[in-house]
Amino acid sequence: MPIKLNNPLIPSLLAVAILAGCQGDKSAQAGANTDKTQSAVAEVPATVDAVAETKRLTEWLDARYEEQLQFSPMQLSYLGRKEQYDQIDDMSEAAEARKLAWMEKTVAELKKNFDYGKLSQEGKTSYDIWIYQFEQAKADEPFKRHGYIFEQMGGVQSQLPNFLLNFHKVENIEDMQAYIARIGGISRAINQLRERAELSAKEGIRPPRFAYEGAIEQSGKLIAGAPFSDGDDAPLWTGAKGQIAELLEAGKIGQKQADKLTADARKSLESEFLPAYEALIAWLKKDIQKASAEPQGASSLPNGMAYYNQRLANTTTTSLTADEIHNIGLKEVARIREEMETIKKQVGFEGSLQDFFTFIREDGQFYYPNTEDGRQGYLDDSTAFLDNITKELPEYFGLLPKAELVVKRVESFREQDGGAQHYYPGTPDGSRPGIYYAHLSDMSAYSTTDMETVAYHEGNPGHHMQISIAQELEGIPQFRTQAHFTVYVEGWALYSEKLAKEMGAFEDPYNLFGHLTAEMWRAIRLVVDTGMHAKGWSEAQAVEYFLENSAIPETAVRSEVRRYLVWPGQATAYKIGMLKIQELRKQAEEQLGDKFDIRGFHDTVLGGGALPVPVLESRVAAWVGSVKSA
Repeated sequence: MPIKLNNPLIPSLLAVAILAGCQGDKSAQAGANTDKTQSAVAEVPATVDAVAETKRLTEWLDARYEEQLQFSPMQLSYLGRKEQYDQIDDMSEAAEARKLAWMEKTVAELKKNFDYGKLSQEGKTSYDIWIYQFEQAKADEPFKRHGYIFEQMGGVQSQLPNFLLNFHKVENIEDMQAYIARIGGISRAINQLRERAELSAKEGIRPPRFAYEGAIEQSGKLIAGAPFSDGDDAPLWTGAKGQIAELLEAGKIGQKQADKLTADARKSLESEFLPAYEALIAWLKKDIQKASAEPQGASSLPNGMAYYNQRLANTTTTSLTADEIHNIGLKEVARIREEMETIKKQVGFEGSLQDFFTFIREDGQFYYPNTEDGRQGYLDDSTAFLDNITKELPEYFGLLPKAELVVKRVESFREQDGGAQHYYPGTPDGSRPGIYYAHLSDMSAYSTTDMETVAYHEGNPGHHMQISIAQELEGIPQFRTQAHFTVYVEGWALYSEKLAKEMGAFEDPYNLFGHLTAEMWRAIRLVVDTGMHAKGWSEAQAVEYFLENSAIPETAVRSEVRRYLVWPGQATAYKIGMLKIQELRKQAEEQLGDKFDIRGFHDTVLGGGALPVPVLESRVAAWVGSVKSA
């Protein structure tokens, strides 16, 4: 799972469903653009007029994107830039309205100043995506108070401090002063978001009780210990002292400067950060009394069914209804069960498929020990899987990522038993690697049969590869290198799991069963997400259906179901996106026959950045047409 992008309040670097690798072997990148990654343009050669008009459009869009970035100091930091480095985004409703008004103005200018018919195919794609993103934001606006701000998964109470700890790079005294200023900025943002949550609550919009409990627990961990009380250092205090110590050791500051920075950091934490989080915890503890102990889906909210339909449209970029998605899920679950039966017979297991699920779920051979050695083993073995698959990439791709990837354990203050592994992108310039994060507090929540699949999903050829290539693209407007459409990003990652099997992965039949378990996981999502949010299913019903159809450990199942409850619709995008990419590949294979080239297909899908489904369909069709006519 990559960075969560379904809450419009949070910049793209924070929203994990966000968002789950090693650098490609550059010596083996025959046919790849090893100096600059160019967009894989699927079109016939453009006319001189089209080239000129598209160039003019790209320059205009780059200028607008630069304006857009100035709304988000955090997004600038995510991109490795240090403008507004001492600022945290304005997260008020008023700021959100200003951004939407700005987007509307740019769309009007775009339509007025450019002739769509004169653009190249790639230029038309850029034009379409800019308008599509505005239309998405405009369609979301009536539901601006429906999204849950403070919750157990990607709530801002933990994501804002995590941003400071992991995305604010300190290289000199000015950077450290900016770090300290941002502690105050986080405090202001938390107060703004608490006020927004209060407005939502007044309209009868509250997350389930468990979401409050998770937010309270995570917030409490952030203000436990020094400098707030006795005990171990709190996370931001650890971070601040560590950064100051590194500057001192490197000779970039003297002891007097270090002492002042330390005192300033303590003051900001005690006088700004602590009061903001105390006020948040106090409100959460008060309002939790009005939250439902029996979680209900989005349709139970005011205008809830319209909200859920919009979430489905936003995350899948299709017109599929809840009923259609539910039925697709049921069919996929039935198909995958048949494939699971085949593996069960292959390993000689006697008993029902449900018995086999129990065996996989409970037998100790499929789990690392719940020790530090066990946790390190998980990280080391995940890295080894990624090293092996990376060697095969040039056979399937011309475009390859240059960015590095690291596999890390989630920071303790936001780690959850059974929490979903996830990915944070690196910077476009490679100064910060992509990070595959693993929740390892409870090793009984993660079967070894699943981990190979997760590595490919989060790393290569999944999230790390797709997002890194997108960020490294040249020849297209910059905004497209950072665009995010959940159905594309997660659909590609799920497609990559099955692609890895083509590439020689899953030699162990139990790991192959784990691969099917992961695919089943995403098929089940179609059923239970729509079940809970559109069909009145209870949390218990969703858990029961999950356990009946998969070998996923119960701890992970319960965490997943609660994720769907607080992120309506987001989880449906994975399987819908995968099925679309598979459908487009099958169509291309049938239409091109011997002319079909798997590298060309993959480069077409990846070479334009993240795309909504209608635009991806057009892009692949244009590539097929160009190959036919060649």
